[in-house]
Amino acid sequence: MVTEIKLGLCNPPEPIYLFVDQGEVDGESFVWYKFNISQEKKIPVPQRALTGYLSELRLTTKEFKGKDNLKLDIVVSADELYVIRTGVETNFAKSFLLAASLIQDFSKPLIIVANAGDENTVFCNLYDAATKTKIYREWSRDLDWATIIRDIQSLLGGNSSTIPSTPKLSVVPQPVPTQDLRIKNIRTLLDYPLDLVREWLEFQDVDRPSLLHITKINELVKTMCLAWAADKCEYPNHAESSYQNQVVDAVVSGADELTAINAWMQNLQAVKTGAV
Repeated sequence: MVTEIKLGLCNPPEPIYLFVDQGEVDGESFVWYKFNISQEKKIPVPQRALTGYLSELRLTTKEFKGKDNLKLDIVVSADELYVIRTGVETNFAKSFLLAASLIQDFSKPLIIVANAGDENTVFCNLYDAATKTKIYREWSRDLDWATIIRDIQSLLGGNSSTIPSTPKLSVVPQPVPTQDLRIKNIRTLLDYPLDLVREWLEFQDVDRPSLLHITKINELVKTMCLAWAADKCEYPNHAESSYQNQVVDAVVSGADELTAINAWMQNLQAVKTGAV
């Protein structure tokens, strides 16, 4: 698919963020919105659907009211590059992941629909853009969300070369997060005390992880993970061996580290409760 590149003055090639939330501004109801940073103002988006190619799925940490929150970023390539941002535990995120888990070929366009629910909740419906057919999967209490995210990321990685480029903006790979952000994301996922991280860094005579050698940063990640697992395993060596197999080895094989840690945590919790 060849697209024309328009020369001359244009806007910077920055993604358009859509934040999922049901609300009302100036009498206008919405299920997602843009945010004007300079004016600190929500801009309602009247359209409830976005048609495009799912190009990336990623987890990111954002600070809100002094607390770190884990977000799911759904990156869509369309007339522009869009990023739908929602909490990873929200109904929107889970209903999107549920439907997306049925898709094997992400080289075809999808329609992502935001639907208002009760009590300010927002759900997601997914459609095949060509046939207008709804993609539906039954809800189950036993779903492994970390595995679903990892599987979708794997399929997207395999299909990235076949996703058509957009008329105005090509999909640019996101920069690799800094080691500081890496530690922040993992600490948030584990709910590991920030004071302990600072104490550990002071012991290394640095004030931030990025000043350390990568082996030391990996050691900090392992320390945080095994501290979380301390009361989850009957034998300490089981936690360490499972961490090596399910996290370290998985990352070496190309898995997303945050997703691998999340899956490892769920597995240990399941073993502790006797679900496995």
